[in-house]
Amino acid sequence: MGYSGSLEKMTITAYSDGKFSKQVGKPFSVYINPEKYSQEYSICYNTVRAQGSPGGSPEFNKVGDEKMSFELVFDGTGAVPPPIPGITPYTEDGIKTQIDEFKKLVFSYNGNIHSPNFLKLAWGTMIFKCRLTTLNLTYTLFKPDGTPLRARCNVNFVGYTDEVELAKQANKSSPDLSHLITVKGGDSLPLMCYEVYGSSAYYIQVARINNLTDFRSLKVGTQLLFPPLRIE
Repeated sequence: MGYSGSLEKMTITAYSDGKFSKQVGKPFSVYINPEKYSQEYSICYNTVRAQGSPGGSPEFNKVGDEKMSFELVFDGTGAVPPPIPGITPYTEDGIKTQIDEFKKLVFSYNGNIHSPNFLKLAWGTMIFKCRLTTLNLTYTLFKPDGTPLRARCNVNFVGYTDEVELAKQANKSSPDLSHLITVKGGDSLPLMCYEVYGSSAYYIQVARINNLTDFRSLKVGTQLLFPPLRIE
């Protein structure tokens, strides 16, 4: 079975917020698609035990961060056409303009949010919300005067999920995790606290966290946040 269609370039879009709603600048389209990319998943366990005690089964702690890495190639020889004509023309500075645009988007400090940008990688079926962790450039081809004409760039990203989405994904049977729960008919705050924490005694704290002035009358469809609380 074959396939058809135009060549799609990987794009990297920057945002100034963790909800990915406020775009920064224009998306960056790579000149040459990665030959491959790697995704890393991990599970973290508690392994601390008393000195001299026998080994035992690791206890689950949490699911680790999802990570992605790949290599990009920047080329200023003219042999590789720009991904979008006119976006980044070839200049006398070789690949400097390309790399400066890329670094400004993924690496540079954004004073409005006091950190680098939030990023969304998109290529084919792959969409990855993330933040850059490392960027390593190796220059491989130069003009006679030393101006770089080609470079390989290894980049590593860590997945990013905002707190509300994390709460939605949380296991609602554990009091050690944040939960975002939708009020259903017949629910009461003490009952919901009992289901999350195993005790109804925390309804006053939960009401305060959610700014509820009347916890006795919960509106069906309202989403309430149940954060980790100390269980006596």
